[in-house]
Amino acid sequence: MTPIPGGIAAAICAAGRRLDARGWVPATAGNFSMRLGADRIAVTRSGFHKGFLTPAALMVVDLDGRPEDAALWPSAETGLHCGIYRRFPETGAVLHGHSIANTVLSCAAGDDLILENYELLKAFPGLATHEARVAVPVVDNDQDIARMQRVVETRWRDMGGAAPPGYLIRGHGSYIWADSMPAALARFEALEFMLACELATRRIP
Repeated sequence: MTPIPGGIAAAICAAGRRLDARGWVPATAGNFSMRLGADRIAVTRSGFHKGFLTPAALMVVDLDGRPEDAALWPSAETGLHCGIYRRFPETGAVLHGHSIANTVLSCAAGDDLILENYELLKAFPGLATHEARVAVPVVDNDQDIARMQRVVETRWRDMGGAAPPGYLIRGHGSYIWADSMPAALARFEALEFMLACELATRRIP
């Protein structure tokens, strides 16, 4: 069995507390992971509240989502995490959460949700100024995770191979990733701030 280093377990548990404090992982929603090596990731187990994670709430899977310990169940969307690690090998951490803003706005969006002229766009890779326009992909929710991952991969190919800052699942939540947990948290918080601004702006008469 691949051990989960204490630092990685602590980082995932701390991320859960941080996102829970902001109301972004209600009930047992959301899932988090970190890379352990070339072909293993530590991921949250199914059914655990993310605000109260302990190392016992984590497990190890390979990049196809197969558990090392067959007695443990990973989060249902582990296949989406694996797809990110396979496609972007520099990825060190993946966060998935469910905020009011990302849920409502993804329902109202088309194939993309456009963010532009926000200072916090600079949290995304390759953007040195707020004078930017980012199209965050939106994909339809699907209980067939493998099928949804194929849709996500098609969207990535359509973008010409560039890594988007993340993507939204319609009516469901957001996926964000980065090379480390601190960077993923910063990117996640930046996205949620901008989505909250978008939602507030649309409420203005």
